[in-house]
This record gives sequence, structure tokens and C-alpha cells, in this order.
Amino acid sequence: MRILVTGNMGYVGPVLIAHLRRIFPNAVIIGYDAGWFADCLTGADVFPETLADVQYFGDVRDMTEQHLAGVDAVVQLAAVSNDPMGNRFEQVTEAINRNASVHVAALAAMAGVKHLVFASSCSVYGSAGEAPRKETDPLNPLTAYASSKIGAERGLASGDFGGMVITCLRFATACGFSPRLRLDLMLNDFVACALATGEISVLSDGSPWRPLIDVSDMARAVEWAIQRPREAGGKFLSVNVGGDSWNHQVRDFAHAVAAAIPGTKVSINAAAQSDKRSYQVDFGLFRSLAPAHQPRKTLATSIESLRDGLRAMNFADRHFRESRQIRMRVLDQHIQAGRLNRDLRWSTRGRS
Repeated sequence: MRILVTGNMGYVGPVLIAHLRRIFPNAVIIGYDAGWFADCLTGADVFPETLADVQYFGDVRDMTEQHLAGVDAVVQLAAVSNDPMGNRFEQVTEAINRNASVHVAALAAMAGVKHLVFASSCSVYGSAGEAPRKETDPLNPLTAYASSKIGAERGLASGDFGGMVITCLRFATACGFSPRLRLDLMLNDFVACALATGEISVLSDGSPWRPLIDVSDMARAVEWAIQRPREAGGKFLSVNVGGDSWNHQVRDFAHAVAAAIPGTKVSINAAAQSDKRSYQVDFGLFRSLAPAHQPRKTLATSIESLRDGLRAMNFADRHFRESRQIRMRVLDQHIQAGRLNRDLRWSTRGRS
């Protein structure tokens, strides 16, 4: 089996590549990444991409059919990956998250790829009230990031991609430790705050609902999707990925972190304007289709892995929100140095 993963040098990619290497020891694993965050390593003894057999450095907007020759499965992780970046780089977000994803699928179909997996998001449900959202429920994307994800899903659903089996995994919000840890994700931020300052400040009123999933369980879901038989969900499938027990309100996540790191104070801004991004998600379809690939991590064990991983790094940065573990900061630094242009393409200016 030959597996190509785009965007493999981000937060999820190193965990996914390591998982695929364990599960498919004889597979040829190929990475394709622009390298925006290549040097943002955390707690890694070796470069994570040493587990891949081939590593391409390139913009996913420029991928060609040649990169996909002989590939059996493509995992499309490459994306402008959160709401702040999506709002700042709205046109680029559409170009990469939606247009390039559909283009890669077309190239993959022409190359004879059997399976394509697209990393989508439960954020497509936006403001969804109290009832857990199913795949058949109305969508309400509130940000450029969420809109680009559902735009890609629709493009993948409506296109002619031959016999290729396409799976769009609508992931819950990611969390957990990684060799390229992000601290601009809610649970990861809470754990970093607790360790560095002894206090978690919830900027909202803490009431919004969010489902989370550990990055290691995201990797297990991808493992299932790259082998999904057509009869298990159809030629095209969009499915919510996570676990029902991970649906919590933001304040619950904060208090769970405080319980795991004694002495942590939680302050909640009860007067804050309510965050419209609030949704619970029903994961029943994923549970029925992939019973052997359900999440294994609990909220408690994910918090423990983050706590222990950061402690092993002697993490104590009270100003971590200005650090290279915040993806927007990294892009800003590249742009200010002239390494990236405003289209988030590498420039010869500013490179040594």
C-alpha cells in the first residue's frame, strides 16, 4: 500500500504518520507539505518525517498527477487550519481548503487512487442549539474556515471522481499532545495556562458546547477511512468523528484541567457576550460504521498526556500565546521576514 498525506508537517500529521507506520509497517508512506510549521517541534527527539519513506516539499495548490503515481490512498490534511487564520487569510483559506482539496481529488482519480480522505470539521454546524447534530441536519458555518470545509465537501460530493471512495471526516475539535503541538486549541491552551500561570481564564461565559477528539484518535479514524469499503457508507461519505462522551461545555473542560493540575484557579467571564459557535454532535453514524475505531482517549487521559508532555519539556512559558506554538504567530513571522507573501506562498525574498 502507498499512502500519501498532504499537510503532514502540521499538528495532526506527525501523529498520523507514526500511527500509520505502526499499523502498516510495510506501507510506503509519502508526505507532501509546504513546511510552514516544519521547525515548530515540541518534545521530539527526531524529525517526525523520518518515519515517512518520501517527503515532498510543496504547496498543495501546485500538486501534480506525478506526485500521485502509484498511490492507493490520499489523506488530505493540508489546510489553513483555524478560525483566526481563516478570517485573516480568507481568500487563501478558500483556495487551499476548498479549491485545492477538490483539485487534488481530481488528480487522484486520474492517477487511479482508490481512497481519498478529507479532514473536515464539526465546525460546519456553527450555532446549533442544544440538540446534538447529525450528518443530515442543517449546516450553519459561521467562519471562513468552516465555510471552506463544507465547500470542499460539496465539491467532493458533486464531482466526477470515477470509482474512488471518498470519506469526509468531520472531526470534533482536536486536542492532545503532538511532536508539533499547537497551543491555539482550547484544551491545549487550558493545560498550558494551568502549568505556566496556575490560572485558566475563560474569556467567554463558558456556556458554548464543543465536542473534542484527541489527535491519536483522529489518526485511528483515518486508518479506518483509507480502507473503508464502498458498501460501508457509500462511494461518498461525510461522517461526524468523535465520541458522545466528549460533548461538553467550555467551562467543563476548564474545570477538568484544573482537577488534573491541583492548585489551578478557573475564572470565567460571566459578563462576556455569548459565543455563537456552540454545537453538540451526534457520533452515532461513525459508531455504527467503524466500531473497531472508536475513540480510546478520554478527556482525563488527553489532559494527562498534555500535562505530562509539557512537563517533560519543562514548559513554563507565561507568554506562550506569543510563541511559535501559536500558528498565526508563525505565519506572521514568516511574512514579516519576507519568507512568505500574502498568498502564503514562499518567497525568495528573505530566504537565506
